Amino acid sequence: MTSIFSAAMPTEVKAAPFASTRNAACDRARTFIVLLVVLHHSVIPYTYYGHTDRQSFMGFDAIVLFVDSFLMAAMFFLSGLFVWTSLQRKETDLFLRDRWWRLGLPFVVAVVILMPIAYYAVELRLHPGSNFATYWWKTVTVGPWPSGPVWFIWVLLVFDVLAAFVYRTVPGCVEAIGRLSLASLKRPGISFWALLIGSIVVYVPADLYFREPRWFTLGPLAIQASRILLYLLYFLAGVGIGSVRRELGLLSREGELARRWPIWLAASVLTYSCIIVLIYVKHNHIANMDDPPLWFRLTYALAFASFSAAQTFNLLALFLRFDGDGWSILDPLRDSSYGIYLVHYVPILWLQYALLGIVLPPIPQTTAIIKALIVFVVTLILSWAATAGLRQLPGATHVL
Repeated sequence: MTSIFSAAMPTEVKAAPFASTRNAACDRARTFIVLLVVLHHSVIPYTYYGHTDRQSFMGFDAIVLFVDSFLMAAMFFLSGLFVWTSLQRKETDLFLRDRWWRLGLPFVVAVVILMPIAYYAVELRLHPGSNFATYWWKTVTVGPWPSGPVWFIWVLLVFDVLAAFVYRTVPGCVEAIGRLSLASLKRPGISFWALLIGSIVVYVPADLYFREPRWFTLGPLAIQASRILLYLLYFLAGVGIGSVRRELGLLSREGELARRWPIWLAASVLTYSCIIVLIYVKHNHIANMDDPPLWFRLTYALAFASFSAAQTFNLLALFLRFDGDGWSILDPLRDSSYGIYLVHYVPILWLQYALLGIVLPPIPQTTAIIKALIVFVVTLILSWAATAGLRQLPGATHVL
């Protein structure tokens, strides 16, 4: 990779000082991402393709498509930003022990307790009168054992272990990405094109090979097959960019990434528009939508990879430019955002189950909007309250 970098780039990566590992813009971006996750899961039953509920609203399909096309890649990117400084501060043994308490233990609790409670609402919808103890035992012994959104937690733990291995064995790989970040202070296009090309290389062949959404599963461990390498790429990109002092690299609030935010916004709108156009073509001009031709699958995969890169940069640019200092409406949720992510699926699935069959105004789309709004607001309140309560327990702040 080193040959990619021009001779004008700094030859020494300046590590971020331990005291400056926090970044308000990145913290707020992560909190915003969690809110998008809650919104995404709140509206899925009320989409036309989801058709869990009889009421639906086409606008929710656009939201789900938008979120699904970049969200998890951006989450892995943001999760990687503080890994290198944490490794420098703690060294690998303490880092890995901290990752177990922060990620491993919550994942185990979630898949053994929280997810069965959440999915029991789905079981009751499909098999009314089903006994919870019987359902739980069948889930953990026979399967399927769905992990819901917490699949992200175990994958992130594996990526963190990989980062610790890289730190001990070949730290130069991450330092090379750090040099790219330093060069991107004034030329953010360098990092963008590197991420875009990397996204195309690791995602497009995998998507063409698997042809349709497929998950690799082993008990509660699950990950979408075509996106494994894409998520790893974004995580490692975050680790490398976060390995240098932020005021000198891509994430500087005074850098060109933040200054040129209209460019990244336009790139995001353009690439998402391409996805919308392709969806329209698929539904109106392709005879067999279940097996579209190669040209369509290739074009859609390219649009997906391009939007992931563009929207990740757009997200960073907007928060660096407009929400990097002072007070933000997202700040009260910051400390609870991880807990909200862990527990939100329980109230979401039970609220959606409770609202099944309820028709509010006579217009179906209005009913869908009201239901989704109720689910989102009540879920956010309950998850926030539950997390705040759990954080009062001794030692809980080290986990949540």
